Amino acid sequence: MSNNSMIDSSDTAPSTGSAPADQTRLLLKSIRRIVRANDLQSRALAKATGLTGPQLVILTGVAELGEVTTQALADHADLSAATVVMVLDKLEQRAIVERYRSTSDRRIVYTRLTAKGAELVNSTRGLFGAGLVQRLAALPAARRQELIENLGAIADLVTDATKTVALD
Repeated sequence: MSNNSMIDSSDTAPSTGSAPADQTRLLLKSIRRIVRANDLQSRALAKATGLTGPQLVILTGVAELGEVTTQALADHADLSAATVVMVLDKLEQRAIVERYRSTSDRRIVYTRLTAKGAELVNSTRGLFGAGLVQRLAALPAARRQELIENLGAIADLVTDATKTVALD
């Protein structure tokens, strides 16, 4: 663990409910490092495959879920349905996925991979976070679970902050 990510647990927040400035600064710095690493990885991915990060996430979701509705795919990828539709439009234009209406309910639209899409998924396996997967696997199971829970809590904090700003 780097010094930037270490926070002294004996440094408690004041009773006013605000975190000490150094803890907030370190947390925000760590979030920026994650965002930057994600941006760099997305650029490398686009260069190697011609796909953006969200496109690969959605493409992988279609591969994992099979024939899937937009809402189920949005839930799986943790993206808005509107974002998923825009990404699917681009993937469909490139003949990577195809969409079709349900025969029993014309309001429902399903997405599935084309042969080209299946080939692309197979060729990109391991590109998106391969190093992360290996480093994560090397950690003890309890530490992996702790990281998952902590990152989920941080995502909740960030999501709550976004909702607060949107309401203002």
